[in-house]
Amino acid sequence: MVNPAEIDSLKHDLAAEAARLGFAACGIAPAEEDALAAQRLEQWLGDGQHGDMAWMAARAHHRRSPQGLWPDARSVIALGMSYAPAHDPLALAGDGERARISVYAQGKDYHDVVKKALKALARWLVAESTKRGLGEAGVKVFVDTAPVMEKPLGQAAGLGWQGKHTNLVSRDHGSWLFLGAIYTTLGFAPDEAEADHCGTCNACQTACPTDAFPAPYQLDARRCISYLTIELKGPVPLEFRKALGNRIYGCDDCLAVCPWNKFASDAAAMRAFVPRAELVAPKLAELLTLDDTGFRALFSGSPIKRIGRDRFIRNCLYAAGNSGDPGLIGPVDALLADPDPVVADAARWAKAELVHAEPAEEKERRGAEG
Repeated sequence: MVNPAEIDSLKHDLAAEAARLGFAACGIAPAEEDALAAQRLEQWLGDGQHGDMAWMAARAHHRRSPQGLWPDARSVIALGMSYAPAHDPLALAGDGERARISVYAQGKDYHDVVKKALKALARWLVAESTKRGLGEAGVKVFVDTAPVMEKPLGQAAGLGWQGKHTNLVSRDHGSWLFLGAIYTTLGFAPDEAEADHCGTCNACQTACPTDAFPAPYQLDARRCISYLTIELKGPVPLEFRKALGNRIYGCDDCLAVCPWNKFASDAAAMRAFVPRAELVAPKLAELLTLDDTGFRALFSGSPIKRIGRDRFIRNCLYAAGNSGDPGLIGPVDALLADPDPVVADAARWAKAELVHAEPAEEKERRGAEG
């Protein structure tokens, strides 16, 4: 029989080890199914609000609960790693010369950073469990690449609550947490779930440039700029292209306006997520010239590399079309005959937008030169 005092002691030390490894938040959630979370998942998928993310539906039966994915799981160790920015994520709004990259993608790839820390914590847990006579602990680690509902688990473990923008909000770290989880066969006592503290605030709802929230606590991914610039493989629907503005990878608007961010400190952020200088305010003119080799070199070690050169250039072309900068017509022209049809389509759209926004005298000058 497991000694309750020993496993409680291990839980206490686990939190300390998690902090040592760089996690800003740690809590325990039950591994059983959360009926409400499972029902919301089914409704979201049934309404088609996951868009082209077919993998969300394909493994929904595993995603419903930790034990649905791994029947031996008894506890979930939910963890959060801060990437709170030192600068204003909205500072480049409306800047026609510069592109906006979501804060989370300006540093090292969080998949690699968080998973490395999760694996280290899991190894520590296995060793400590054996050392303390609790037997060999089974563990599985997850960060954003498996059918795991990290946000409901994070709320159940007391890390924060799912805000009206559907992301986790922490009273200590605002909306700036990367989430990971360790499923284990150890039966830790669960922590108290966090209550909702959004109140009457609707800042995130009104900040969304594409009206991606049908209602508070509901997200239609098909309208979300993060989905459109990262997950969507084809052309972005015409109705959303102007709303993209100069956002070329992700969107921080609904996160950045959350008032709970005032309690977040960039001092709590992992150093690995400190932005690379060249990704904080990159020039569109330079990004538009990237070929596949240049793209891979610039975004080595970055999550941006995952979408590939073609999708990235597509996004940059939409931003160019929204820039109102006739100086970008040259780089856009060079992409009109791009081998990728989606890139070529984006180039034609951007060219038309830029020519339309061009002053009459400039059009006459270019016409005379042509």
